[in-house]
Amino acid sequence: MPSEFVTPPAMEPGDSVAVLAPSSGGAQDARHLLELALDRLRDTFDLEPVVYPTARQGNDFLADHPRARAADLHAAFRDPEISGVFATIGGADQLRVLKHLDGDVLREHATRFYGMSDNSNVGLYLWREGVVSYNGAQLLNEIATPGGVPEYTERYCRRAFFEETLGELEPSEAWTDEPSRWWTDPSLMGERPEYEPNPGWRWAGGDESATGRLWGGCLSIVDWHLASDRYLPDPARLDGQILCVETSEYVPLPGDVGGSLMAMGERGLLERFGAVLLGRPPTRSHVADPPRGDRDAYREAVYDAVAEQVERYNPDAPVVMGLDWGHTNPIAPLPIGREATVDPEAERVVVR
Repeated sequence: MPSEFVTPPAMEPGDSVAVLAPSSGGAQDARHLLELALDRLRDTFDLEPVVYPTARQGNDFLADHPRARAADLHAAFRDPEISGVFATIGGADQLRVLKHLDGDVLREHATRFYGMSDNSNVGLYLWREGVVSYNGAQLLNEIATPGGVPEYTERYCRRAFFEETLGELEPSEAWTDEPSRWWTDPSLMGERPEYEPNPGWRWAGGDESATGRLWGGCLSIVDWHLASDRYLPDPARLDGQILCVETSEYVPLPGDVGGSLMAMGERGLLERFGAVLLGRPPTRSHVADPPRGDRDAYREAVYDAVAEQVERYNPDAPVVMGLDWGHTNPIAPLPIGREATVDPEAERVVVR
């Protein structure tokens, strides 16, 4: 496991970028969203998408061929004409792909990778190999947002695409977790989701500034890595780093979110981090079970659960909750592996 980190070179307008499906085949089920995402890459960001074979495959093929998903990743990273790699959508089994990846290839040909949710698996793998990746800017659910790319998302995506650092994070003015009805009904693509005012971040924990490399992703995927114990870095490499997690569209119970952090605490990991960042939890979803009662109360209960566990195992670590990152919109793609500073006195988060 390399000790030095590589930040892949920034893209430039006009560059070719790979579009592939290292997770699920959702793009085949929502081809209208894939085409919209490709148009957004061209028209909004002046990037030229190159669609790789997996991007148009369905769920059955991709589930049966994890090697094909790994092969597309290798091919995209190796291609000197490709300066960025975009995942179409997440899923639920990318952990099975990782054993087919070659860390030496991905590090030698380090390329900016963009994806979230299940694609957190690739991000965590790249972190172990010392390669920075971007948790966010996923095509179907973030770049192809109906009604246009939100200004906040575009602003931070431009930094993640074309600049060396993300800079200071700021709360968005408004946000949404409206379920994606347009996935199955293309006639709704012109309708803008309903946004609501952003109450801002909630701070908890210690009052001393902390600087470290971002590590994490979707909390359920972090749980998988802790359970499988195959792709984790040496625990000592997490000393002083910044844990960043966000919850998925399955809207987990607050007690389950807290339980995940409690397990990290009992394992001796939570105490290693210098700070903790939490993306805004979605409160609505297209899956059957959510929402869970009052939306504001649910979100505050998640925040309480996180703050309680960090206070128990790492009381000096500052905690920032409600970042515009994860399974709500708009988002700022977080560069997993880059250094960030969390300053509770100034209430600032700056990604170096």
